[in-house]
Amino acid sequence: MRRLRIRHTTSYQYPNEVMFLPHKLLFRPREGHYVRIKNSLLTIEPKNQVRWHRDISDNSVAVVTFEKPSDKLYISSEVIIENRDDAPLDFLIEKHAVHFPFEHAAVELNDLIPYQASTFPDDSKAIEDWIHQFWKVGQKIETYVLLDNINKAIKNQIVYKVREEAGVQSPLVTLTKKTGSCRDMATLFIETCRALGMGARFISGYQYVKGLPIESGSTHAWSEIYLPGAGWKGFDSTSGKVVDSSYIPIAVSSNPETVPPISGAFSGFIDEPPVMTVVVDIVEITESF
Repeated sequence: MRRLRIRHTTSYQYPNEVMFLPHKLLFRPREGHYVRIKNSLLTIEPKNQVRWHRDISDNSVAVVTFEKPSDKLYISSEVIIENRDDAPLDFLIEKHAVHFPFEHAAVELNDLIPYQASTFPDDSKAIEDWIHQFWKVGQKIETYVLLDNINKAIKNQIVYKVREEAGVQSPLVTLTKKTGSCRDMATLFIETCRALGMGARFISGYQYVKGLPIESGSTHAWSEIYLPGAGWKGFDSTSGKVVDSSYIPIAVSSNPETVPPISGAFSGFIDEPPVMTVVVDIVEITESF
């Protein structure tokens, strides 16, 4: 078991006062049989009201409405969690799905539709060509071996690059440039698995990296693939590894464009863009609490 404290602070300094319209926040980790939230604190300025709900993907969403104008928006989330995913390879796949290709059970097909549909259908030819190095029609291969090969190939063939721009690159752009952010690598993995008929979804969250300097963390993105008998299993194409207790999932989606940590707008005039500052700090807690 691993205990982690995640602090994520974002501030926007505007040149003059504006009125902030409702903002949607995705900061609360997804709890389950591995992840437990022990403590959480959300601090927001200016004065506001926060309402929580679960979206269509069962993510915890905070919707913030503001009561007065301000020239600064400050959002700080601090969460302490326990993650017990210490043996990520300790799972069993149902017999019919141990080898690829396989077919999903009829009762699961409707639920998997959003996770099997391509987000970038125009890139289908590029994806098909990319797949040939891992699998060809008529070939039989262990399902996990196939996924592991794809995951490691992205890590080895695509050079990681920080991209500050919003959104994700298409798989074609990533394959052509051979560079991409963690979001882009996850998207390539997802689109590859969907082209093979598997259910795949995008995960936004954090990764704890031991020894990282204070306040030098960042958000992270990876993928989950639905494996009959094992459920949703995480693959990180940035590292080429299977997801373990160092990963903290915040939000899942069939579409990688829809789960930024903060989304919102403002009304009013500004003659220059706001200055944004983001600080993420993830530390392991060793003492009892």
